[in-house]
Amino acid sequence: MKLMKKLLALLLLAGLAAAGAAWWWTEQPLPLRGTRVELSIEPGTSPREVAEQWVQAGVDVPAELLYQWFRWSGQSRKIRAGSYEIEAGVSPKALLDKMVRGEQVLELLRIIDGWNLRQVREAVAKAPGLRNTLASMSDAQAAAALGLSENTPEGWLFPDSYAYSKGVSDITVLKRARAAMQQRLAQAWEQRAPDSPLKSPAELLVLASVVEKETGQAGDRGLVAGVFNNRLRIGMPLQSDPTVIYGLGASFDGNLRKADLLADTPWNTYTRRGLPPTPIAMPGARALLTAAKPDKTDALYFVARGDGSSVFSGSLADHNRAVNQFQRGGSR
Repeated sequence: MKLMKKLLALLLLAGLAAAGAAWWWTEQPLPLRGTRVELSIEPGTSPREVAEQWVQAGVDVPAELLYQWFRWSGQSRKIRAGSYEIEAGVSPKALLDKMVRGEQVLELLRIIDGWNLRQVREAVAKAPGLRNTLASMSDAQAAAALGLSENTPEGWLFPDSYAYSKGVSDITVLKRARAAMQQRLAQAWEQRAPDSPLKSPAELLVLASVVEKETGQAGDRGLVAGVFNNRLRIGMPLQSDPTVIYGLGASFDGNLRKADLLADTPWNTYTRRGLPPTPIAMPGARALLTAAKPDKTDALYFVARGDGSSVFSGSLADHNRAVNQFQRGGSR
């Protein structure tokens, strides 16, 4: 009995020592592979994945050790999605506390439906407390930093409001916008019409950006998408003014002239058939869905009434009459 008691006492002491060592470790500074480490945690990320992502981002400890701490604390399921930043000196306990509390919302970066990349860059540059690294990057470098295979992030940032804390880099926040767009694009692609002329999600994104810029009134969006789907299906040029304007870039002075419609650029859908080579804006959820699954229509033309709405026509003769009535000078 005495031997049994001694063994139990030793086991108890060993357990207490192990628990003490574990608790001591949770209060010690985490080794980092840089002066700061940033991570954006998406909704639905498991505690194990969170631990693995912190290690991939620059926390220099075994991912399993970090995960076991989250699990042992009893708070692993309380970790909140958001953009996080830690600096040298942060402990495992402080890291977990930060994620359980969630990011303190200091500011919001808003990306508006229909904005192009230039406008996003301007918003990022003006965002208070957001560490701006985008300004020094070319479009291709920005795309690479965001994990995109394209040469530009144009179109690939979902319009929404993104909360961030002071000192977080713009790329960390924009990665959330990129992930949101990829998710929304995949959902829209799954719902595409059986007779869709689009061959890939990337083509859907391009068309959705055109639909976004062409829609003056929300109720017309499905028909606008229907016209462009019809034109793609029969090989008719899209003849979209916003694509021409996008191709003109900074040289556009706000007045679209006939000469501009004839000036060939990769984005001029009057001089070139098919879709432009890249999106021309950041489309919202409704533009993505209607581009994939447009309203059924025989229309091939539309012209603005002047009040935000459009008149849709199935023949050139009807379209010309609508142009004469509402907007002499031409439209699609």
